[in-house]
Parts: sequence; C-alpha cells; structure tokens
Amino acid sequence: MEFIANIFGFFLSLGAAVFLPILISIFAIILGQKPGRAIRSGITIGIGFIAINAILGIFVDNLGPAAEAMVKRFGVNLTVLDAGWPATASIAFASKIGAFIIPLGITINAIMLVTQMTNVVDVDIFNYWHFTFVGAMVYGSTNSLMLGYAAAGIALIVGLKSGDFTAKYFQKYYGYEGVSIPHILSNGFAIIGWPVNKLIDMIPGIRDIKADPGTISTKFGILGEPMVMGIILGSGIGILAGYDIAKILHLAIVMSAVMMVLPRMVGILMEGLLPVSDAAKEFFSRKYSDREFTIGMDSAIAVGDPAVIASSLLLVPISLGLAIILPGNKVLPFGDLATIPFMICMVNIFTKGNVFRNVLIGAFLTVFALYSGTLNAETHTIMAVSSGFQMPEGTTTLSSFVGSTNPITFVIWKLFSLFG
Repeated sequence: MEFIANIFGFFLSLGAAVFLPILISIFAIILGQKPGRAIRSGITIGIGFIAINAILGIFVDNLGPAAEAMVKRFGVNLTVLDAGWPATASIAFASKIGAFIIPLGITINAIMLVTQMTNVVDVDIFNYWHFTFVGAMVYGSTNSLMLGYAAAGIALIVGLKSGDFTAKYFQKYYGYEGVSIPHILSNGFAIIGWPVNKLIDMIPGIRDIKADPGTISTKFGILGEPMVMGIILGSGIGILAGYDIAKILHLAIVMSAVMMVLPRMVGILMEGLLPVSDAAKEFFSRKYSDREFTIGMDSAIAVGDPAVIASSLLLVPISLGLAIILPGNKVLPFGDLATIPFMICMVNIFTKGNVFRNVLIGAFLTVFALYSGTLNAETHTIMAVSSGFQMPEGTTTLSSFVGSTNPITFVIWKLFSLFG
C-alpha cells in the first residue's frame, strides 16, 4: 500500500502541467487515437497549463501586494490568516487522508460510470486535493480515518454529480463540447449562485441590468473593451492601495494584459483537449450510444473569460470591505484574493457573463466564505500543524478564504463532525 501511495505521490509532485499531459496522452491512446496525435494533444495541454499558470502567476504577484497595501492602509486587524489555496492543498495531501485519495477517487469514478450514476470521466486527478481536504478536515475534527475517507468519498461523489449538473450550462456558455467541471470549489459556489441568480430574475429593474462584456462594449465603446476595463479596474485597485502614479499605471497595464492574454492561453489548452474530447465521445458512443460522456477538467479553463476577470477585480476591495464590517468575522482575505476567479467562473455560466450579477452574487458568496472560514479556522490550523506546515511568523490561526470555504466542503465537514 505504501508503495502505491509513493507512486501516486511522485506523479503528483510533478505538478498538473506535467502529470495531466501524461495522463491525457495515455487516456487518448486508450480511446484509439494514434500515439503521435495523442502525445501532441498531451503536450499542447501541458503548454496551455503552463501558459495559464504563468498569467495567473503575474496576476497573483501584482494583485497580492496591492491587497496587502489595502489591508495596511485601512488598518484591518483580523486574527485568522487566509493562507491561500496552495498552502491548503499541500496541507491536504500531507495529511493521512492524502495517501490513498487517488486510488479511492479512480475507483469511485469507475463505479459511478459503470452504474450510470455519472457521465463524467474525471482526468484532472491533481485537483483531488479538494476532496482530500474535506476528508482531512473531518479527520481533524473526529480523529477517525474511517470517517475522513468516507467524507472524502462523499465529496468525490458530489463533485462528479455537480459536474453532471453544470455540464450543459458550461458547454453552452463557453462552447467546450464534451467537457465538464467536476470540482467542488467552483461548483460549490455555483450551486448557491444558481438559485440566487434565479432570485435576481424575479426582481424588476435589477433583472434588466445587462452588463456582459459584449453589452458593455456596445454601450461604452473602447471603454468597454476587456483591455481597457483592465486598465480602469487595475487603476482603481492601485488607488485604493495608496500607490503612487507609477505603481498605479503598472498595476493597470498588468491587469489589462491579464484580461487580454488569459483567454488566449485557455485557447491553447483547449486546442489540445478538444481532439481528446472528440475521441472520447466517439469511443463511448460506440459502446453506449444512449449516453453523452464528458471529460472532467480543472475550472482553470473557465477563469479566462473577461466577465470573470472583471468581476473578480471588482470583488477584491468588496471582499476586504466585507471582512472589516461583518460582525463576528475573523478571516483576513489575503492569499486567496487572487483565487476569486475560481469562485466566480461557474457562477458566470448561469449569469451568462453578466458582470453586475457576478459581483452581486460574488458579494453574497464572500459573506458565506468569510463566516465559513471563521468557523473552520481551528480545525484548519490543527490540520496544518499535524501535517508539518510551517506557520508564517506571527500567525497562530489559519484558514482559506476560497479554497476551504465553499458550501460543499463546509456542509460535508459539519455533518461528519457530528459523529466525532
């Protein structure tokens, strides 16, 4: 068992940009693609991930210091540090639950496919850390490995079913046929965003506000173009951070570049994925003509939409403002502020790219995330310490603003904790 865990641990250590192309290439060959084409698809997907992560890295590197400057400028004093999703993922995989989550996940996915409980073939195994985290949280609360693995299994099932539910909306909006997003981080927030969007449809006046990038561009001309929106939003964040004119202009042009370039980087990834998706559809249609299978992918392929980036930039100061004024909140949003696009990207499929609705729903989701993070902070910190995580200097309590606070994670953790 330890040998198997070490093998999976080695592949995970390669990172998604290396591990996923290998997995996709093997998967494509099994589906009947010629080895040369399958390998080309895998390499293209790896290049796409590298490109997306590079742009997101630029986004994080520039937005993070601006957020920190805003925090210092407005004198925010909150006791729970948002350590960000990378720290949360490392804590999850380093926990006792992380050792066998991959074989557990593959087994559950296979059983659900055979029994027709899902049509999602989840190949993005690197993001199993979301399911691992749920199990690790339950283990931290109950000290029971059995309950921890059971919770992780339930999270896997919910993730696959949420991928089934959102697939048609995702494919219709983004145009990526045969692809689904089975991850509980983005879908967890989307599951709340869906009924809230329905509620907005019932409110006269509010429901008629059109603010998708196309409408904004039509109404405001050049001011509504993504690159110019990036300039405006980046400048606004720089001003709130108290930057001088040089820093404001630098942040503005960086945010403009992100809004302009990120969708193109996603296009590279999809260039590699779509041939595999087509091969999967053809393969499964021959064997199961009455079913439409989808390839489960990382929600990173959805964050490049201009409406997602624009909404996320607007939500940065809103999130910090809410953290300050909400009674009982202890979480200081920081590490995951740049992860807000992953909170919004699947809500975006229901609002059809309406930036106004995204921000409205995003503010509501932020309230949930802050209180969820406040409530899970003690367990999160216990997990971090037991996993050998090095606590930042001066920090005694950790949480994650986006990574560990989505509704699916929170509900499963609280339910299973009742048995501890």
